[in-house]
Amino acid sequence: MPDYDLLAKTIRSLTEGEEDTVALMATVTCEVHHADDRFDWTGFYRVTGPQMLKIGPYQGGHGCLQIPFARGVCGAAARTGQVQLVPDVEAFEGHIACASSTRSELVLPVFNAQDQVIAVFDIDSDQPDAFTQADADALEAILSDVFSRQTG
Repeated sequence: MPDYDLLAKTIRSLTEGEEDTVALMATVTCEVHHADDRFDWTGFYRVTGPQMLKIGPYQGGHGCLQIPFARGVCGAAARTGQVQLVPDVEAFEGHIACASSTRSELVLPVFNAQDQVIAVFDIDSDQPDAFTQADADALEAILSDVFSRQTG
């Protein structure tokens, strides 16, 4: 498990004063992706229209270009505004297999200053049951710290 306190401090120092959402997403993605070997694919899907997510900054192989709110783990996180901790993607009804190597997934909704979902942060692992509630809690705090200042 990464040292989430150090990761949070690093991300805070790198993003302090930055207001561009895509620049923030790119920085968070890079830092989180390289923080742990369990993280096989790490990236954002941005809310770009009614009930639609489009791929944003990511690290790893190709991702799906767009995901409707009605489909998959990312869609569920965007639709419900709740963290999706999925130990076995094969058991998740409606899972979208963007990469055949994905075995487990953690998707966190990203909220702006108005408490609107502006994106989801998706982490895939090629290991089953790779993520814990501690991962979810720590990453949720990091995302809140970075994006709750965003007004758009």
